[in-house]
Amino acid sequence: MKNKNTLKRLLSFIKDYKILLYMALLCSAINIIFTLWTPVLIGQAIDQMIGKHEVHFMILYKKIAMIIFSVIMTSLFSYLVMRLSNTMTYNITRDFRKALFKQYHQLPLKFIDASSHGDLMSRMIADIDLISDGLLQGFTNLFAGIMTIIGTIVFMLMINVKIALIVIILTPLSLAVSSIIATKTYKYFQEQLKIRGELSGFVEEMIGNQKVVKAFSHEEENKENFNEINHRLFISGVKSQFLGALINPTTRVVNSIVYGSVCIFGAFSVLGGGLTIGALSSFLTYANQYTKPFNDISNVFTQLETALACADRVFNILDEQPLVECPHPKTIENPRGSIHIEDVTFSYKEDQELIKDFNLHVHPGQTIAIVGPTGCGKTTLINLLMRFYEPRLGSISIDGINIQDMTRKDMRSLYGMVLQDTWLFKGTIKDNIAFGKEDATLEEIIEASKKAHAHGFIEKLKDGYNAMLSEEGANLSNGQRQLLCIARIMLANPPMLILDEATSSIDTRTERQIQDAFDTMMKGRTTFIVAHRLSTIQKADQIVVMKEGHIVEQGTHEQLLKQNGFYHTLYYSQFDTE
Repeated sequence: MKNKNTLKRLLSFIKDYKILLYMALLCSAINIIFTLWTPVLIGQAIDQMIGKHEVHFMILYKKIAMIIFSVIMTSLFSYLVMRLSNTMTYNITRDFRKALFKQYHQLPLKFIDASSHGDLMSRMIADIDLISDGLLQGFTNLFAGIMTIIGTIVFMLMINVKIALIVIILTPLSLAVSSIIATKTYKYFQEQLKIRGELSGFVEEMIGNQKVVKAFSHEEENKENFNEINHRLFISGVKSQFLGALINPTTRVVNSIVYGSVCIFGAFSVLGGGLTIGALSSFLTYANQYTKPFNDISNVFTQLETALACADRVFNILDEQPLVECPHPKTIENPRGSIHIEDVTFSYKEDQELIKDFNLHVHPGQTIAIVGPTGCGKTTLINLLMRFYEPRLGSISIDGINIQDMTRKDMRSLYGMVLQDTWLFKGTIKDNIAFGKEDATLEEIIEASKKAHAHGFIEKLKDGYNAMLSEEGANLSNGQRQLLCIARIMLANPPMLILDEATSSIDTRTERQIQDAFDTMMKGRTTFIVAHRLSTIQKADQIVVMKEGHIVEQGTHEQLLKQNGFYHTLYYSQFDTE
């Protein structure tokens, strides 16, 4: 039943391409007609040459011309069927990927964080490729095969009913056998795809973290882990392919028996005068054409089971509950930057509350520094402010409007974020900076780069602002990547800022220059600074000291030092360490 539902949903993607489907079926029907007509012409030509009557060469030449015409038309319509079915299949594949990619953007961040990124990529690339193969195999073989079977039955019955019945009765046995085997392979294909996704995730992690692996000399341990997953994939693949491999030889055995039976009974019919040699030749061709679609259809079953298993994995993602926006969202026309966090409680796991009854009121234009030991909830608070996660209890409002009453896009456009982990994409430096403002002019990009102190190193590059970055900007240093991310925010010029260790990868001299630029940019803007180096937040209007999800202290740098409390301990322990 699950397979039927998956297939039904899979076929629903065809509805936008019905014209292509109908055209492919029409061309397939015409192709079958010419394919089935050719053996008749060949049989008639043979009888013309070896019959008891005198050979009429004009009739023979006419038959040969008709055979050539039929072969050409068969080739032409066969090409059209492939072209139309390929076009339809690749359109459906494109739509499938678009739907999945859109869903990835709509899913809660907690789902993405909890999933293997390699597995998500595998569903997007490998699984949909296998769905495409299954659909293509289906449209080129399944429909043509069924029509060929019907057509050959008609022509065989017209030639000799008794021999035709032998073929019709025996051949479907191969289809029954292949159907039973294909059904049993489904669970193995599912397991194989799951392990393949696990392997993709492992390989992605290892490639992206080679420096850490080599630094700790974990190459051998990683090889062992890889070999263990790869071996499980091998075992799963062998099981699924073993059953799948049985289908083709099983059908061939049955079809060979059918073909042999036709030869024997046909020969006796020729000797008895019930068939001409030309008619027997035609019948043998039809018997072969009749059995071949059963081989093709049996292979379709194998590919279709793989495609359904892949589709099931893709539909599992599409069925995940996406983020829901407020039906009647509110907007802030002139944001002032007043933030109220009221009784917020949040946990990644239900039984482990990370932030409990959190309250914080931020006045417009204030700079709020958030400090505390690792795991105290600093980054989680930023995630809540940006609505990457939703609080379990409580509310967060901007200028008196609950952020859940706004669209995420409108709300997030109020913030500019610079994170410790930089993100750059493959493209030019200009395009990466303009990511913060898509309609920005080159002059605006250069001005933002100068403010971020990135202009100097950009000019020294061979192609300047048109220099191409590799994936994630790997051909730049950590500091240079962070400068580009800061330039991106300078260009966007948002009403509020979130700086999460924004200068952690920059040398001390450049950090002072960037800090001056930030000081200018932060004037009149509500700003949140997450900092581990406490020397960078001494000018903050308010320092919020967090511990185990609570605010334990709050005040200016001088006030907190005078309290001789937790902040005092953090501050001097850091400088003692340094």
